[in-house]
Amino acid sequence: MRILMLSWEYPPHIVGGLGRHVTDLTAALSQLGIDVHVVTPQLNQGDRYEVTAMGVTVHRVAAPPLADQTFVGFVQEMNRGLAAAALDARRRSGDFDVIHAHDWLVAQAAIMLKQAWHRPLITTIHATERGRQQGHVAGDHSAQIDRLERLLTGEAWRVITCSRYMAQEVQSYFGTAGEKIDVVPNGVVVRGCPFESDRERREFRRRFAADDQPLVFYVGRIVYEKGLHILLDAWPRVLLHMPQARLIIAGAGAYLDALRQRAWDLGIIERVFFPGYVSDEERDRLYHVTDAAVFPSLYEPFGIVALEAMAAGCPVIVAQTGGLGEVVSLHETGLTIYPNNVESLVWGILHTLAHPRWSQERATNALREVRERYSWHTIARTTAEIYRRACVEWQV
Repeated sequence: MRILMLSWEYPPHIVGGLGRHVTDLTAALSQLGIDVHVVTPQLNQGDRYEVTAMGVTVHRVAAPPLADQTFVGFVQEMNRGLAAAALDARRRSGDFDVIHAHDWLVAQAAIMLKQAWHRPLITTIHATERGRQQGHVAGDHSAQIDRLERLLTGEAWRVITCSRYMAQEVQSYFGTAGEKIDVVPNGVVVRGCPFESDRERREFRRRFAADDQPLVFYVGRIVYEKGLHILLDAWPRVLLHMPQARLIIAGAGAYLDALRQRAWDLGIIERVFFPGYVSDEERDRLYHVTDAAVFPSLYEPFGIVALEAMAAGCPVIVAQTGGLGEVVSLHETGLTIYPNNVESLVWGILHTLAHPRWSQERATNALREVRERYSWHTIARTTAEIYRRACVEWQV
């Protein structure tokens, strides 16, 4: 079976969970013997043509200049380039059985290829514009994104979502029939301890906190819907009970300067670290030295970062919103808190830090569940079955 995968993100250009999802899914599909070709913009470094160590063929398309056009116009022009690259890949290497598109940014190319090739189109919807805007469409830019999402789900033969929550969102916002949707969770790679010795671990941790200082960690995109303003508002109350506690907020995004200003206004700037973007290796090291990972999102279709924390054996605190509540079970695999609620978040953080034995028991349970339910091998097998079923149904 040959799959043409369209994604706006692929290494070395990764912004959030979508890019990691596509990277790990394509590698796992390739290990199953499926011939996977990824067509993606060349928005960062990376060869125009590459076969990865996992056997995935990558076609990168040069990006047009952004300066003299709107972002939506840039996306439209980029999609023409993606479609042309896919057509060229087909001419060079042969036909594809399925087109698999990830989110609205590649919708136009996906639909063009479906119509040109008469092949089934599968789309994975990782998030929606209405969801990010709390159910609303705010202005022309949002309306154009919403229209493309609706068009993509309508043109797709099957729609994949990463949670039941997202499946309901797609049905509600776009009128997609439930029978057309497959719920396939995100996966995660369980890695061993990144430190060679306890001494190395202690020295790394001391970059952020003393041995007797509790350390709490967030990593992800720095955008409003991640609820980080709620986390900062909660932190002075945490410090009233645990004045030695330290907080790390890692990641990049347009909201970063506003968060730094908020931390300054709250008088906690010396107790909060903003290291910016961290590599996957640095993220994993931080998970292994922090006492808790916290994800207070207002909107979260799945929350792959929480799964990554669980895979590292780190106690997690998550908002009971979107797909996060489907991943974390209260008092079993982590703590869940009310979204957009400072008092609930303070409780979750203090309970986790004050009861390390219970927290570690939950983390152990979470790691066991990750290994059983969220391996990429399992998810790739489920996805491959969706491909096979779509091919059979398409021919009927």
